[in-house]
Amino acid sequence: MSGPDTKKVVVAALAGNLAIALCKFGAAYMSGSTATLAEAVHSVADTGNQGLLLVGLRLAARPADDRFPFGRSGEKYFWPFVVALMLFSVGGAFAIYDGLEHLLRPSHGEQGSRFWSYGVLGVSLTFEAMSFRVAWREFKILAKGRPWIVAVREARDPTIPLVLAEDSTALVGLVIAFGAVLTSHLTGQAFWDPLGSVLIGLLLAVVAVMLARNTHTLLVGSSADPEEQGHALALTEAVDGVEKVTQILTFHVGPDVVILAMKLGFRSEMTATAIEECINEIERRVRAELPLMRKIFIEVDAHGDGRGVEKARAAWASKCATNVLACRPKDAEVPA
Repeated sequence: MSGPDTKKVVVAALAGNLAIALCKFGAAYMSGSTATLAEAVHSVADTGNQGLLLVGLRLAARPADDRFPFGRSGEKYFWPFVVALMLFSVGGAFAIYDGLEHLLRPSHGEQGSRFWSYGVLGVSLTFEAMSFRVAWREFKILAKGRPWIVAVREARDPTIPLVLAEDSTALVGLVIAFGAVLTSHLTGQAFWDPLGSVLIGLLLAVVAVMLARNTHTLLVGSSADPEEQGHALALTEAVDGVEKVTQILTFHVGPDVVILAMKLGFRSEMTATAIEECINEIERRVRAELPLMRKIFIEVDAHGDGRGVEKARAAWASKCATNVLACRPKDAEVPA
């Protein structure tokens, strides 16, 4: 199965949010609804966020050079973190401020018909649902059958979960805005509308903090999936000449670049040339089946501290117990 199409998800979200933002601003002006205005600013923030994500995807595609010897895949971590901050400040903070401002200093009279808000909120729900559908379809590919909460927590590429979270938040925010406008209209009590704005702002702030927390973990440096580490361990131990793996460490430079560092013990009678050939074979096998592990560093050390070995072995054994075919070596050739 091919991987998820990250760019398609971002472009779909950007197009939808841009159209929705323009409609919401028009409806907010015509109706005078504070909640609709908060939703318009929310859509502007989301549109800018998608633009930043596209910048990150473009920068991450640049090849490695002397300044960035491991490439720039980490751009896919930095820009989603910026997006989370933007969602909190531009989206959440503005909506809360504007709502509180209208609660404390309520305006008198209506600027226009609330039916403008109803119509645009309904159209916005349709657009957001379409964007959500695209993001959800690609997220299911990323999740690989895991529960969605686990998939979000363990995702090494935050872009699709971030867009999905934005779309989900937007759908909930639209429902809140619709409820606030309708309640204010039916009861004649104006405070329901700005209260909806405050609730939307709080929702955005909470989601932004959660997204920032997950992305922060990736920025600091997250290991590869335990099953992937176990796979690399199994491939290494299967190479003739390897006596034992005494340490295995991984580090995600970006979603599609992993550094693999191992300490190995080799048979005592092996020459330096034989060890070198053995290491080359390990690298060939690992890159063939785990192409994300582009940078592999192996140290000859029979007395390593054993860090990561047992956890990786247990994760791989668990996967093999449930999916025997997944543990069968591909033994593909790797181009020089």
